[in-house]
Amino acid sequence: MSYIDGFLVPVPAGKEDAYRKLAAATAPIFLDLGAVQVVENWEDDVPDGKSTDFRRAVKAKNDEKIVLSWIVYPDRATRDAVNAKLMTDPRFLALGEMGEMPFDGKRMIFGGFSNMLDVKAQ
Repeated sequence: MSYIDGFLVPVPAGKEDAYRKLAAATAPIFLDLGAVQVVENWEDDVPDGKSTDFRRAVKAKNDEKIVLSWIVYPDRATRDAVNAKLMTDPRFLALGEMGEMPFDGKRMIFGGFSNMLDVKAQ
């Protein structure tokens, strides 16, 4: 089964285009290095919860949109290898020279996940 890296990011109003450009620039790098899919999603229907919710999880401000993203790898070993290669990939390192990130990385939530169920329509 595949391995997933998941991300939850608050993106401030006015920085949507910058985030979109960053996502478009990083996706091909991940794919070239071994990922099989990169998915980025803007919030559309993100209700407030009674105990917690996506917005509170990242301490989103009123003018921020939540982005839910994931990267799919064939397995954990590939994910670990891709992450190691990123640290020396000149394309990835050049992204740091683009200037300020379009989100507050301190409030980004991320983690790796093993599949426990993968059901698709036939």
